[in-house]
Amino acid sequence: MMTNGVVHANVFGIKDWVTPYKISVLALLYEMTASKITLPERRRLNKLILPLQQGPDLTLGQFLQTVEECCPQTAYAVKLRLHEMADGELKDMEYFFSTLPTPFTAFDSEAYKTSVVGLFMRHMLLAYNKLSFSQVYKLYKSLQHYYHTLVADDSEMDLTSTEDTVGDRIDKEELDTPLHESELRGPLSQKQAEYFLARQAYLLKNDENKALKPAALQEELNNMLKFNPDFAEAHYLNYLNSMRVQDIFLSAHSLLHYFDRLILSGSEGKSNGDEGYGRSLRYAALNLASLHCRFGHYQQADLALQEAIRIAQESNDHVCLQHCLSWLYTLEQMKGSDSTVLTEDSVKMAAHFCLPYLASLGIQSLVQQGATQGKTAHKLMDALKDTDILHWKHSLSELIEISLAQTTSIWRMYGKSTMALQQAQLLLNMSSLEPVNFGVQQNNTEAFTVALCHLAELHAEQGLYSAVSEILQHLKEQFPPHSQHAKLWMLCDLKIQFERHMNEGKYLLAEPLVTAISALNKTEGLYRKAQVLKALNRSTEAYNILQRLQVHCEKTKCTEMIIRVMLSTAELHWESSGFSTALPLLLQALALARQHHLQSLASETILHLAFTQLMLGVPEQALSVLHEAIEPVLAHGAIMDKGRALLLTARCQIAAAGFKFAFAAYFSKLNCKERLRDVYYLQAQLHRSLGQTSQSNKSAMLFRLLDQELQSPAPPVSMRL
Repeated sequence: MMTNGVVHANVFGIKDWVTPYKISVLALLYEMTASKITLPERRRLNKLILPLQQGPDLTLGQFLQTVEECCPQTAYAVKLRLHEMADGELKDMEYFFSTLPTPFTAFDSEAYKTSVVGLFMRHMLLAYNKLSFSQVYKLYKSLQHYYHTLVADDSEMDLTSTEDTVGDRIDKEELDTPLHESELRGPLSQKQAEYFLARQAYLLKNDENKALKPAALQEELNNMLKFNPDFAEAHYLNYLNSMRVQDIFLSAHSLLHYFDRLILSGSEGKSNGDEGYGRSLRYAALNLASLHCRFGHYQQADLALQEAIRIAQESNDHVCLQHCLSWLYTLEQMKGSDSTVLTEDSVKMAAHFCLPYLASLGIQSLVQQGATQGKTAHKLMDALKDTDILHWKHSLSELIEISLAQTTSIWRMYGKSTMALQQAQLLLNMSSLEPVNFGVQQNNTEAFTVALCHLAELHAEQGLYSAVSEILQHLKEQFPPHSQHAKLWMLCDLKIQFERHMNEGKYLLAEPLVTAISALNKTEGLYRKAQVLKALNRSTEAYNILQRLQVHCEKTKCTEMIIRVMLSTAELHWESSGFSTALPLLLQALALARQHHLQSLASETILHLAFTQLMLGVPEQALSVLHEAIEPVLAHGAIMDKGRALLLTARCQIAAAGFKFAFAAYFSKLNCKERLRDVYYLQAQLHRSLGQTSQSNKSAMLFRLLDQELQSPAPPVSMRL
């Protein structure tokens, strides 16, 4: 079985045997007991022993280099002892085994019989003593070949060292690799197989970047299954690996093989108990349902889920039924249906059967649904606070991370960028409650990806593109393109690039990004395609896309996108049918934003309303409306929104009195030359009306320089927000 990413092999059945690599490990253990080593070096070597014993066989060069990093003196002694055996005679290897400390007598050393080292040495001595003379001779010849391969490699390095000493140097990363990424040659022992599978499963769950690449892991698993096709855990790891590359056929194939082997290997065949093939069948159907859910095969997922529910009900397995109910409301959400009642029932039943993990997941799902349905922030935060108490009580660190990422997203949706920034930083600075194994730092989960993407977007909104580049570079390193969470930062990166090009008026550069965005998110891609078409004055095409997108978003209940589509449609009305026709659409968008407590979108809608009123000749009324939006925009808005709000306020006041153009700095920071051109135009008009000829000429000159640089006709200032 596989529990929390740890494999418990019970069908491999291959005993330990002596290999040249294990003789090298025995030589290391002998030198550790026989020679004097400083305390720091001994600690480093002690940490190295278990991976060396349980991991796959290394080449001698890799092994010695790994030991040398901990203690150069010991590495040299091990190499010398191996040299004595390999360049000597068979009796030298016999003498080495006879001089090893006996686990039953070495009470004061690491080789004591109950220690890890003692058990390993005992297994090796027993395996060696069972060998026939011909087998001992073959082992000795293998040891000679093993050692002389290192000598040959050293000779090649000496010949080429004068040409390139850097290129042939084995760096630390390559030395760490063999412990979990080396090629598995030949059949593994049971412990080696368990260690390899446990390590890879753990890394896939917590730090996919450090696991083997999909193709390499597939090759190793194929090699392992070639020697033992009934190794169930290897089939399960094959399933996880296939999920990484979205291979539906191989994923389903490996998953079914895993449960088939698990059922065949069971010692009991009880159909209604907690063990045996009955339990395996229930969870096989449940896992198959989750697999189809991930790939969007809702009909197949529903059929598999109904099968799992039927078998679980026959077996009276309440835990399995709760997992089925969790996937049932998840499936309904993915279909676009309202699953609130199902989710509430799931939370109640999970609490009744003392299943805190499932209960907490259900509450988090209810919070997510409540946010999209327009529930107030304080109700959602109270619910999350209650779940956080549950998380800390049961040390559910994974759910704590999800809760913080969800809180970040909710504050961002509500337009509270400061609170979103605080929650993201809290998550990124949180220490994990789980034990850190295999060097994993517990920061490569989906929750951390979401938080980092929010940080990147928040910095981009403030024009801090150098910080954005650093965050995205970190994301690319932590989540390579082949990893399961890479799509999140890819979409984030494309959206930031798109907005930057649009701000700078480089519409032709923004247009190719639309295709890439559509591949990752069709809705976002359609919206941005309409934005580009509108900027290129292709209003009819943009309008058709916006109408199609609005119908789709109303079906999927995507309120944020509906409001954005309404605002874009209102802007098209400004340019075509007039400002008065945009008013009903803007009022509808404002009502929807306020109903769902979307402060950022509500403020943006108010800016559009104020601009419409200004164009209709009522600047005083526009100013009174603007006062409602100025404060939240300056507190939480993007730098573009701040500049637009202050520019609009200035234009409204110009219509009544006059104003200083302090907002130009915002557009200058974003290098938004089209907006700066509008600012200089208004400055020139204002100074000329006040009789300030020199200031007017200066602003006019700046306007003319920007106009020549942009090489595009400036739309009337009165037609832009």
